[in-house]
Amino acid sequence: MHSMCERMVHRGPDSEGLFVTNGAALGMRRLAIIDLVTGEQPVFNEDKSVAVVLNGEIYNYRELRANLEKRGHSFRSESDTEVLPHLYEEYGDDMMRELEEIILYALQTMDKTIRDGTEIYEFIEHKLVISPIGLVPLDTNEGYFFLSIGKRNTWVYHYRLSFFEKHDEKYRSIKTAYVDNLRRSISNSYESIKADLIRHRNELPNPAVYAVEIDLSFPYNETLLPIAKRSLVKYISQPAA
Repeated sequence: MHSMCERMVHRGPDSEGLFVTNGAALGMRRLAIIDLVTGEQPVFNEDKSVAVVLNGEIYNYRELRANLEKRGHSFRSESDTEVLPHLYEEYGDDMMRELEEIILYALQTMDKTIRDGTEIYEFIEHKLVISPIGLVPLDTNEGYFFLSIGKRNTWVYHYRLSFFEKHDEKYRSIKTAYVDNLRRSISNSYESIKADLIRHRNELPNPAVYAVEIDLSFPYNETLLPIAKRSLVKYISQPAA
């Protein structure tokens, strides 16, 4: 058991807990978050007939603990995990009903996060302007795009579109590779950047090139770049007018 726990040190660098009895063994590595001093695991009920280890967090543990203390249970630590053996004493397998608030809390939090993320995505996507640079070749599955934020800063990427199938449906994906970061000017326009790419990267003699422009302040790698890539896929994939 100790050897197995040692393989998980990176998951729990703060301490190790072991419990071995007839027919069962528990082992865990702990990353201390709640009750840094007395929150070692496994944790037990009063007579040590129930042992528990937990990898997670019980959001409503304070309310659960208060109710258990009213029922006569005593606690040795401030750890959220310690409510579990006492809950099992009280409710047995039905203890999960007492933990439903964790799920409800997570669902409500996730739902709000998803709604907020969708609103941000749609707002940014609506503000993006995508336009081809020069003549567009028949094959648009590979080329370059310029992601420009504001008037001058431009990030250059090589892109390649591909198809993949899932459940009898076809999807398009995009793979990108960073090329350069440039400052645009009168002498360094989109057209001149495209010409330099063709001149110095002869693997694509006639590439499709697009400018993706946005004038908003959002995190670049976490927000703007992913939305720009998805928007470009939709733009390229739409039927020609």
